[in-house]
Amino acid sequence: MSVQAQPRERRLLTIGSVCNHLQAEFPDISISKIRYLEDQGLLAPRRTQSGYRLFSEDDVERLETILRLQRDEFLPLRVIREELATGAAKARRKRATAALGEGESDDLGVDELCERAGVDAARARELEQFGLLEAPYGELDVEIAAVCERLARYGIAPRHLRAFRTAADRQAGLLEALVLPSLRSRSPERRRAGLEDLRALTESAQELSQLLLSRTVRKLAG
Repeated sequence: MSVQAQPRERRLLTIGSVCNHLQAEFPDISISKIRYLEDQGLLAPRRTQSGYRLFSEDDVERLETILRLQRDEFLPLRVIREELATGAAKARRKRATAALGEGESDDLGVDELCERAGVDAARARELEQFGLLEAPYGELDVEIAAVCERLARYGIAPRHLRAFRTAADRQAGLLEALVLPSLRSRSPERRRAGLEDLRALTESAQELSQLLLSRTVRKLAG
């Protein structure tokens, strides 16, 4: 009688091993960042009785997807969470880097923007008036309009959101000062290096902003 081989137990990795495994592709990865993504509900590794995290192959693959969407697509964690929940993360190919000359903009009309974002034309004009939308519209404008509409339900008008635009402009200005010489270089290699630096800087800036906001909100919540 033949004996069937038992399936091999899948290898589980500690958080330190995961960090080491990913550093070749994501040099800025850290244990604290992985923990932060878990706190945000994007990862759910199993725990030992002593509380140590153990990551399966599926967990590592999910983490790689999250990191690539942050690095390559400049997506905020909210959008990444939705992409993962709907199973569309790997299929998504939206390119926010079009603003840097890579790829083509979506060039959406105002009617399509309003339909997809769930806003009316008056709201879209108001958002554009306060610098929150910029024509020609693209995918990011759709997401921005949708978020602004959700905030409007709490009584937050577009004029109140100028602070977000101002803060974003200041952050972008800081990053621009660091990478602009590389982006304007005639050397393709130097330009590629500049784009990689910009992606890494953007990811770190987004993470810092989210962490600072989380800390402040926790203080408000007591």
